[in-house]
Amino acid sequence: MSNTIDSSVTARFTSRWGFFLSVLGIAVGTGNIWRFPRIAAQNGGDDGAGAFLVAWLVFLFAWSIPLIMIEYVWGRRNRVGVISTFIKEGGDRFAWMGAFVAFVATAITFFYSVVVGWCIYYLIQMVISPLPQSTEAAMATWNDYQSGGWPLLFHAIAMGLGGLAIYKGVTSIEKVNKILVPTLLVIVLIATVRALTLPGAWEGVAYLFTPDWSQLASPKIWIEALTQNAWDTGAGWGLFLTYAAYMNHKHNVVKSAVATAVSNNIVSLMAALMVFSTVFAILQTEMGMSRVEVLDIMRNSGPASTGLTFIWMPQLFARMFLGSPLAIMFFLGLTFAGFSSLIAQLELPTRVFIDAGLSRPKAIGMVIGFSYLLGIPSAINLNILSNQDFVWGVALMVSGAFVAFIVIRNGVEKMHSESLSGQEGDWNVSRTWIIVVKYFIPVAAVTLLAWFLSQSVTDRWFDPLDSGSLMTLLVQWALMIGLFLSINKWIVKRMEGSTKS
Repeated sequence: MSNTIDSSVTARFTSRWGFFLSVLGIAVGTGNIWRFPRIAAQNGGDDGAGAFLVAWLVFLFAWSIPLIMIEYVWGRRNRVGVISTFIKEGGDRFAWMGAFVAFVATAITFFYSVVVGWCIYYLIQMVISPLPQSTEAAMATWNDYQSGGWPLLFHAIAMGLGGLAIYKGVTSIEKVNKILVPTLLVIVLIATVRALTLPGAWEGVAYLFTPDWSQLASPKIWIEALTQNAWDTGAGWGLFLTYAAYMNHKHNVVKSAVATAVSNNIVSLMAALMVFSTVFAILQTEMGMSRVEVLDIMRNSGPASTGLTFIWMPQLFARMFLGSPLAIMFFLGLTFAGFSSLIAQLELPTRVFIDAGLSRPKAIGMVIGFSYLLGIPSAINLNILSNQDFVWGVALMVSGAFVAFIVIRNGVEKMHSESLSGQEGDWNVSRTWIIVVKYFIPVAAVTLLAWFLSQSVTDRWFDPLDSGSLMTLLVQWALMIGLFLSINKWIVKRMEGSTKS
């Protein structure tokens, strides 16, 4: 183990603005722009998707913000990565929990980089090629990309650029996000305003915000809303904890958590306005499709929303005035959104390796190398990508439950009184937070997990090679949890330098 202290360990964000943009970059990703509109459409009723939005907002305050507060407190207090934090907060015997949380976020990185590669490729296509005028032309672009070696190349480009962005630690992370995130927000704002001016766009807006209150009686709506909000914000992943290790004490925990989560959800709503307005304006108003047909396209858009984002959106832009520059802006924004999240996902395991004694260059080399290799299956096979999205996406709920478990074990009231009340310059958190963390989050996590598992009980639930089966999820979870449990003592020993300080 190296005895040299990496300068990036003691570095801090230089300003509140730089810190805020960086943590907002964690939350705002491709899931806001391509996932949220599709999930809203899938959970809309005949009259509208407003009921889903209500449930989604409830979980913003009852799941995401409380967990983000915990991550901020832990990161600022311990100044180490995810695994070392679990050891310091929970004790040596819970090192395996921290390892599992860190691995889940890293496993998502393996295929997330592939999706960022798609965004880069389509951005280039929007610049150098005419927009597709038909579904066949759009499908040809997508199939040509997937059938060649392009996914491997652009996966490598995404990983390489991500590695460069974190090479100098928090210094380079802050500088990159000061460019990426404001540019992304301006692009989303311009594209949303343009979409709202299309003839028939307000049909889409009306559908998005019209509630069918009877839907709130369905557990599925609430569970889907919780899932999406966890994905939206990144709460419970360990990403905020990693960045919070570089917080200054003047960066307030409560204000930062609320501002991050609320700003993220505003971006999601803007993305939904952009997509719903565009799709309804073109498909319903211009092409004469019925609402049922329009919603069918939005709901059944293929793995990782490839249909809506990469096949339909270019066609929709092709039918707009100034469609080509708007398409470039859309995919530039999508690419920037992907990168702002990817660099946080790469920093998480990098910080873990630094805690284990590696220098930053060596840690980044290992993270980039292994992440690229383990992302190759997802790059060359969409079914594998879909499987990894399913397996580790559901595991995020377990990660959130593990975070809550450690806080409950240490005393929720203790964290509330010591870190979330009476802090100079920060907002005070009411005791409702205690109830949410101590009771609601564990119950919600168990309920959500049970629902996902029940949905996976299909005719082929027992087949571990079936991409969406219950067994493939259980086998992969069991392998990783079993591995981390078996090497728990070794993990503690490796992290000794960062946990004894």
